[in-house]
Amino acid sequence: MRDPVHGTCIVRVTEHDKEPPKGFARNNYSRRQAFNADNTRFIVDAQDGFWHLYDASTFAHLEQLNGLSGDAEPQWDGLDPDRLYYLPREGVGMKLHVLNVRTGLSDTVADFGPRIRARWPLANAVWTKSEGSPSADGRYWCFMVDDAQWKGLGVVTWDRQEDKFLGMLDLHGQRPDHVSMSPGGGYCVVSGTTIDTLVYDRDLTHPRLLLKGTEHSDLAIDAQGDDVYVAIDYESPGGQVFMTNLRTGRRTDLFPTYLEGTTTALHISGKAYDARGWVLVSTYAEGIARGKPGPQWLQGRLFAVSLQASPRIVLLAHHQSQFAKYWTEPQASTNRDMTRILFNSNWGTKSETDVDAYMLILPRTMPWSRH
Repeated sequence: MRDPVHGTCIVRVTEHDKEPPKGFARNNYSRRQAFNADNTRFIVDAQDGFWHLYDASTFAHLEQLNGLSGDAEPQWDGLDPDRLYYLPREGVGMKLHVLNVRTGLSDTVADFGPRIRARWPLANAVWTKSEGSPSADGRYWCFMVDDAQWKGLGVVTWDRQEDKFLGMLDLHGQRPDHVSMSPGGGYCVVSGTTIDTLVYDRDLTHPRLLLKGTEHSDLAIDAQGDDVYVAIDYESPGGQVFMTNLRTGRRTDLFPTYLEGTTTALHISGKAYDARGWVLVSTYAEGIARGKPGPQWLQGRLFAVSLQASPRIVLLAHHQSQFAKYWTEPQASTNRDMTRILFNSNWGTKSETDVDAYMLILPRTMPWSRH
C-alpha cells in the first residue's frame, strides 16, 4: 500500500492470526536493530513469549528461533548476517550466546558468572534491561548486574574481542532503568528513573550528566562521526527533543513537541549507523487540549530528523495505530542505512493485541542515502 499523504511504500510483514506466532507479532523496540547486516532477515517478538525469524524480501515466516525467549535481548552481528547474539531470559545465568540463523546452531560466547561474582557475590543476572545495544561493530558492550531480587549491584563494560572487562562500577543500591554502549564504543550511558541519566567513559570513569531522570531516547552517530544521546526533555520549555554530544557535552535542541496546547509521546531509533547524522522518530498517544487546534504535524507519524541545529525533518508515513496500551505503540526502528523501517500497528482497530509489524520501504534517493 502507499501512504495516502507521503506516497511511501508500506507492507504488512506479519500476520499473527495466520502464522505460527500466537497473539501479536511485533517489532520489539525502537532501540533494537530488527534487521541483520545485509537486510535479508528480520526478527520480531510475539505474544507467545518467543522470537521469530522472517525473510526480509518475501516476508515469509521462517522459524521460531531456538533458545530465545522473553527478554533475550537479541543483537545482530554488525558484519555477519547469520550471527545473532542473545542472553538467557532477563540475563539470568550471566552468559552471552550466539545463534547461527542459517544452521540453527548456538554457541556460548562468554560466561560472565565467575568473574562477576568475584566482584559481586550475590550477582544473578547480567543484561541491559532490554533497551541497550553494543557498539556498532559489536565489540564493546555495557551491562547492568542484578541480584536475585532484581536489586542493582553494578555496571560493567566488556570487550568481546579480548573477552575482558574494561570497567566495573558499584551502584550502591541504586538501579538503572537500562544501560547501553554508544555506537562508537567509547561511552556507556546509564539511564535511570530513580537516578539521573549519566554517561561514562568506556572504563566507567568520568561521569557526566545527560538528563535529570530518564525519558525515551537512543544513541546515534552524528554527521561528524561523534556519538550523541538523543532524547525528549518534557521538563524543558516546549518539550524539546534534543541531542547531546557525548564527547563535548554540548546540547542542541532539535524541535519542540508542545505545539498549540498538544502533547505527544515518541520513540527514537538511532540505529541508522550507515546513514550518519539522522535518527528516526515515531509518535503516539497524542493529547489535544479542549478548544485547541487539531493534530499537529508530528502526531501519528514516522519521520526522520537530521542531527543539527534547525534540523531537516522528512515526514515518511502515518503508522495508523490507535493507541491502546503498550503493545500498540509503533516503536519504529530503522535498519543501518535507513532504507527499511519496521513499526507496529493495530491499523485503526483500537485492539490491544491485534498488532502486526509493518515495513516502510524507502528509495535510495533519500537525503541520508549514499549514492
